[in-house]
Amino acid sequence: MPLPRRLLAGSQAVRVSIVLGLLAPLGMLVVSGFMLYEMRREMWARAEETSRSLLQVIERDIARNIEITDLALQGLIAKAENPSVAAAPEALRRLVLFDRVVTADGLGILVLFDEHGTGILNSRYPSGAGGTFEDRDYFRVHQTSPDAGLYISEPYLSRMSGAYTVAFSRRISKPDGSFGGVAVATLKLSHFTQILEKVGLGRDGSINLVREDGIRIVRLPYTVRDVGTDLSTMPNFQRVLHERSGSFADRAARDGVHRLFTFGQVGDLPLFLVLGIGTEEIEAGWRAKAMTIGGTLLALFCVAVLLALLCGRELRRRGAVEAELARLSLTDGLTGLPNRRRFDAALDEAWRGAARSGRPLSLLIVDADHFKRFNDRHGHAVGDEILRGLARCLSAAVHRPHDLVCRIGGEEFALILPETDEEGAARVAEGVRAEVATLALGQAGIAAGAVTVSVGLAPSTAADTPAELYRAADAALYEAKAAGRDRVCRAATRPAPTHLRLVASSGGA
Repeated sequence: MPLPRRLLAGSQAVRVSIVLGLLAPLGMLVVSGFMLYEMRREMWARAEETSRSLLQVIERDIARNIEITDLALQGLIAKAENPSVAAAPEALRRLVLFDRVVTADGLGILVLFDEHGTGILNSRYPSGAGGTFEDRDYFRVHQTSPDAGLYISEPYLSRMSGAYTVAFSRRISKPDGSFGGVAVATLKLSHFTQILEKVGLGRDGSINLVREDGIRIVRLPYTVRDVGTDLSTMPNFQRVLHERSGSFADRAARDGVHRLFTFGQVGDLPLFLVLGIGTEEIEAGWRAKAMTIGGTLLALFCVAVLLALLCGRELRRRGAVEAELARLSLTDGLTGLPNRRRFDAALDEAWRGAARSGRPLSLLIVDADHFKRFNDRHGHAVGDEILRGLARCLSAAVHRPHDLVCRIGGEEFALILPETDEEGAARVAEGVRAEVATLALGQAGIAAGAVTVSVGLAPSTAADTPAELYRAADAALYEAKAAGRDRVCRAATRPAPTHLRLVASSGGA
């Protein structure tokens, strides 16, 4: 049923006032959200730029130290291969071969190993100290790969110094090109940690120096358990290896901390430096500003919502009145089913739909048999219970959402069955009788089967208008009554079924 125009106009005015009241804070919310987004984006851009600058400083420092170490190795090999040096006494050879600057404490030692892995000259320890080293990876690599060049070993615990160490090594070849030993320069991991500790990365920061094969040399903050761990299968390292340099934010597998990782290759070496800054620390300043702006916006929005609620209360009151009026105008108060007014509109609507689609339509009119006797014998309260029970039975007999059960007056009900032909409607009608046969009121002494109904059935082929369809079903109902009740009678169909015609008004009679 259409709502009164005055009520509609009042509701629309209240809605407009609410919308206008909320537009201002919503506009501020959009603008502030954009500002916060830009602030966050700029903050991340600054963090990435700072990380790249720090990474470059550390990378150059490490690359320079390794370059010095490699030059010392190459010089050591060149001197060792000189026949004059090789023929000199050991003490003189030490003075010639080992530069004191290169062999400073942090830089470890220089060692010459023969083809059996035995140290023949050592910059700090006696020759042969530590036994044979042919088990070390830096020895095996050069023994099997003549073109290995500068090799950076896995970190290991030194047998001589007792400190965790990394070895840089090159192959020594005999005059005939065969394997003649290895020249090794070591660096203690403490040397790398001293370089990395120059950078302050905050509480959740981290720095990793990792070989290209995923073996971690050192991590800051330093713990022994990180030394030599294999990161090759970790998704974050796979990304580093694939992209070679850049930045990304992700959660670290080691400790679960979310960080901004900035990474790059150390010179041309098979080493990667990965610098991580905790995202919590990056966004700390932005969050403080966001909280301030958000709190201000929240206060403004609460004021706007309060004003909207005051206006909305009137809208809800009007809406409740309108909804109740609409419900009362279309619903039967006793059974809760749609009433005659809703039936008339629904039948007209179903007829139009059937006319458009060409699908069948059927109508059932159902009437309780001898209902007056139940009222006279048991009273109107029991009669009302019977009507409510009939409403439940009729509703249980239909299963499609577009089928409609209505109470159209007294003990008379109607079932509108769209897209249902005469045979289908007959099956529904028999289902109605079967459901009603189960109705019982024990407190009134009415057993199942005592209440029966007569049903009149009219298919759309029996009429040209909704009104004719209703009259045909009603006539079939009276035929069922006259034939002895508790049965279904069908309206006669036309010899040549006509198409459904659209009509302008409902056809309730």
